[in-house]
Order: sequence, then C-alpha cells, then structure tokens
Amino acid sequence: MSMLTPPGMGGKYRITGDKYPRMRRPSGRRRIVLAVIASAAAVGLIGWGTLQLIDVFTGGSKASAAARAAGDCDRKKADATHLPATAQKHKQKPLPTPKQITVNVFNATPRGGLAKNTADELKKRGFTIGEVGNATKAYDKKVKGTGLLLGAESAADTAIPVLGTQLADAEHRSDARKSGEVDLVIGTKFKNLARKEDADKALAALAKPEPTPSASDKNC
Repeated sequence: MSMLTPPGMGGKYRITGDKYPRMRRPSGRRRIVLAVIASAAAVGLIGWGTLQLIDVFTGGSKASAAARAAGDCDRKKADATHLPATAQKHKQKPLPTPKQITVNVFNATPRGGLAKNTADELKKRGFTIGEVGNATKAYDKKVKGTGLLLGAESAADTAIPVLGTQLADAEHRSDARKSGEVDLVIGTKFKNLARKEDADKALAALAKPEPTPSASDKNC
C-alpha cells in the first residue's frame, strides 16, 4: 500500500505514484433551483395575502358606510313620520281659499274685453272680484308675458301663489301696499286662463306640497 493511500481505502481507490482521488462536493445547482422556487412561492403567497387584506378592509369600510347610510335614511323617514302636527304647520303658512282672495283685473294689452272676460271666469272659479278695467300707465302695454300678479309682501307666499294656479307662467311681484287684494295685470302673451282641471290640480298640489328632499335624502 502506498503511503499516499488513506487508511481503509483500497482497490480502485488505491493511490499509487502521484495519482489520488479528487473528492468533489455535491453540485449546488439543485439547491439554487429549489431556493428560486421557494422564493417565488413565498412572494406569490405574500401578494395574495396582501390582496385579501385589502379586500377585507375596503369591503368592510364600504359595508359599514352603506349600513350607516341606510340607518340615517331610516331615522329620517321615522322622524318625518312622527313629526308633530304643530311642527308641520310651521313649515308652511296656511293658504287662503279663492273666495278669500280679492282680485283686481287690469288689461295691459290693446285688445278690448280681456279684463271683463277674465274677471268673469275667475268669479266662476270662486275668486272675489274687485276692480276691473285697463291697466295704469305704469303697466299699460309694458307687460310682455302672459300676465303679472302683484300684491303685498304678505301675499307673496299665500294669495299670489293661489291666484298663480289660474294663469301659467305669470310673473309674481310684490309692492308696498298694505291691503290684501291682488292685481292681475293681463300681458301681451295672454290667451286664456289655465284650464280649470289643470288649475284645480295645481291648487291641490299647492295646498299639500311634498317635502323637498335634501341632497342627503336623495341618496335614500
């Protein structure tokens, strides 16, 4: 046995002369492949977990917001349902009936007979008629629309709107008078009063208006 032969090694591993077996480490290529696969799997798992967390948190936030919005809508509806009658009365001034409104009818057009015919029709519809005749110089041939409804400040949201149901597109205006009568000044575009059926519907809607929804209520 050669002096270069390690103990216990013989046969083909016998070392003779200047030759000796070269002991190589196992190849590291397999380790690298396994490490790359493990890293890719870990990155994919982390990404998937992150997306799941985002979905959970954002979905939860949206659900909570929707639940709060639904709760607010329910509370608003309940409050509106149980609103005391006294509070509802304060929302709108009581409207006068046509019989309680005295209407002066003035013709501001070159066409004759409009004031009398219009006054007669308003009387049939229950209004009390005051003066009837031609418009004063301040308004004669100067009312370009269908008509002008003119009254005191106190009539702006009471008598004038009620009379306005009888004449579509009429202009509403207030002046400094203290009396309660309302003027109907017939304009150049006037043809007829509104049809009685349409006027009655407008009057009924005016007496019982639906509450105007706020911006938040529209989302309910």
